[in-house]
Amino acid sequence: MRSTISKGKSSFAVVLVALFVLSPQLVRPQTILETNRGKYAMVASQHELASKIGVDIMRKGGNAVDAAIAVGIALAVLYPEAGNIGGGGFMLIRKKDGSTFALDYREMAPAAAHRDIFVDEDGNVIRGEGGSTIGYRASGVPGTLAGFDHAHRRYGSGKVKWAELVEPARKLAEDGYILSHRLAALAIAYKEHLEKYPDSKKIFLNNGEFYQEGDLFKQPDLAQTLGRIEREGATEFYTGRTARLIAADMKANNGLITLEDLRNYRVRERVPIRGTYRGHEIISMPPPSSGGIVMMQVLGMLEAFDLRSMGHNSSAKYHLYIEASRRAFADRAEYMADPDFADVPVSQLLSTNYIASRRASIDVKKATPSKDIRFGDPVTGGGSDTTHYTVVDPEGNVVSNTYTINDLYGSRVTIKGTGILMNDEMDDFSARPGVPNLFGLIQGERNKVEGGKRPLSSMTPTIVLRKDGSVWFAVGARGGPRIISAVMQTVINIIDHDMHIQQAIDSPRIHHQWLPDEVFHEPFGLSPDTIEILKEKGHTLAARPGNLASATGIMIGGDGTRFGAIDSRSDGAAVGY
Repeated sequence: MRSTISKGKSSFAVVLVALFVLSPQLVRPQTILETNRGKYAMVASQHELASKIGVDIMRKGGNAVDAAIAVGIALAVLYPEAGNIGGGGFMLIRKKDGSTFALDYREMAPAAAHRDIFVDEDGNVIRGEGGSTIGYRASGVPGTLAGFDHAHRRYGSGKVKWAELVEPARKLAEDGYILSHRLAALAIAYKEHLEKYPDSKKIFLNNGEFYQEGDLFKQPDLAQTLGRIEREGATEFYTGRTARLIAADMKANNGLITLEDLRNYRVRERVPIRGTYRGHEIISMPPPSSGGIVMMQVLGMLEAFDLRSMGHNSSAKYHLYIEASRRAFADRAEYMADPDFADVPVSQLLSTNYIASRRASIDVKKATPSKDIRFGDPVTGGGSDTTHYTVVDPEGNVVSNTYTINDLYGSRVTIKGTGILMNDEMDDFSARPGVPNLFGLIQGERNKVEGGKRPLSSMTPTIVLRKDGSVWFAVGARGGPRIISAVMQTVINIIDHDMHIQQAIDSPRIHHQWLPDEVFHEPFGLSPDTIEILKEKGHTLAARPGNLASATGIMIGGDGTRFGAIDSRSDGAAVGY
């Protein structure tokens, strides 16, 4: 029997139900937190108010897609460092009839962008303001509202109007909400760059007076922007007054985005990545996200090993996981990019023969240095920050959505008079192929900067099915390339180690991305013995441990109960009914 632990974070009183179930290893007490259970529907997001908004939409007759849109717009107000209408992302939808859709509303490079736009006359990558991470030139054309509009028109219930999805967020921006300690402190931590841009300083730093925990935080400019979008539809962002304000502020500050760029933005429908792991079908995002391919490659390499018998935190298991990740991320660097601009050999990278060839190069007794690992030859062989939320509705429709403005507070630029905080997604291109980006990722020529192109991403919204074809759980994460590791290890924890989704998300994790050649790990995540054994095998561990991404997910029990899970590394709430 599978474990049924779900670790709640609500401040409300909870009812604990202690059970004893037999696992393959021992008999242990299990706990269910009633606040994270829902008989009919569930939303798990990074803010309790956003989750409640999603639930309210479903109570009105909306489906999971409608709810996901309302949650996403609300998070632009409630979780401004990552939630957004100034960024983009990916939405994975599985309808109750089993049909699955992957929406790519990733940001696009402005038409004026080109391969060498972020290098100086000496060929060096421009760092800081004026480069790909900070300032007006760092932003790609936002896709969030276009993506939400597309999803509403094609996959919404038809019972809830667009205005009803925007209004809760507009009202929160106008009336304000009480700041948490985390959000108040976070803005101060990023003041060095936020204060350089007048509207960012005004909104997030209270004109230099700084907000404190418990203050009422209002965003009147954003409320007006959302009001226009509510009345006129999502196209207002791309062709109306909001678009003109964005283009004018960009032009005045040497930015790249023009009115024509906004008008030309298009959502793409992609074919989801599908694979299996130990008999369970896994559905995830295709390029320009790298998450689905990297995850399926790693799981494919690991499937030949008995991870269950090795144990969750064993050095043997972690050694294999590191080696598989090392190889998959090397392939990521070389082959993955926007498929509209580059030939991405998806089927070859996921072929059984190719994955077997990559697995065959793993030495179970010692590490292979990354300098000796290059990308494979699949032709002959056979993005820090982001937010994720998950929605399951009463009919069984599922949405797994990840969207981003890249780094916390994106480019740090808030467009004058709009309240819109812009992304710094241009850093997810290769400013100079072979030179590390913000997250230390090495990326290749296929991911060079080109006008109209979408940057490579690590976002990994994922849905996993039971062997009978029913939805088992859906999960995703925030945290740059570590998103992929968080999602993969959640999948492994549930399938190989019989964990409930809350246990699986909260458990310690590690990360390796080929280069730099070091194992990132969490405080108290590895025992001293395990660390020593990994070092003896030749692994280099990062000098400073730190939290590796933050995940949210929903699991559906055999009786249909929805279990919502919020990562203890972050904040948020799972709300159901």
